[in-house]
Amino acid sequence: MDAQSTRRGKVLVGLGANSPGPWGSPAKTLKRALRELERRGITVEAVSNLYETAAMGAARQPPYVNQVALLATSLPAPALLRLLKQIEAQAGRRGGRPWGPRTLDLDILDYKGMTLNWSGSRKTMPRARVRPLVLPHPQLELRPFVLRPLLDIAPDWRHPVLNLSAEELWRRVKKQGQGSVLKRLS
Repeated sequence: MDAQSTRRGKVLVGLGANSPGPWGSPAKTLKRALRELERRGITVEAVSNLYETAAMGAARQPPYVNQVALLATSLPAPALLRLLKQIEAQAGRRGGRPWGPRTLDLDILDYKGMTLNWSGSRKTMPRARVRPLVLPHPQLELRPFVLRPLLDIAPDWRHPVLNLSAEELWRRVKKQGQGSVLKRLS
């Protein structure tokens, strides 16, 4: 993917899970989530390797399995977000505390290069029941578990606000503790 692909209609989505659910293990759940996207008319153009990553937050929990996918869709960003939340619910996701265990977590990382409600990286996410859609995803530039899989499919992708490539962002955070990449699974 070249640096401008997301500005020409491509979308980057982060996938993660660390608890088994109705679709099986975290790795099986991520594969099923990609099939569910395609079943609903979303084109999955590229998928990163799977990575085992350290969980974030204070609670003791198993490591995550993370992946990034490049999608093509004509859905507007809010409609895509609703679809992702529906798929999460089908995979057994229920409410819970921030950075807690998840049967499936689907996040829009970049939607066609759009900037929306972005006010820079925050140390904490707002605790409102319904958070506004923020694009690019807040703190993606601080998360090894997003940046490493992103390198597999879009090393030249540039953060729409910071104008730094995935490679440059990865070099900044790869030694970070929470959310760090433990190993490549596939």
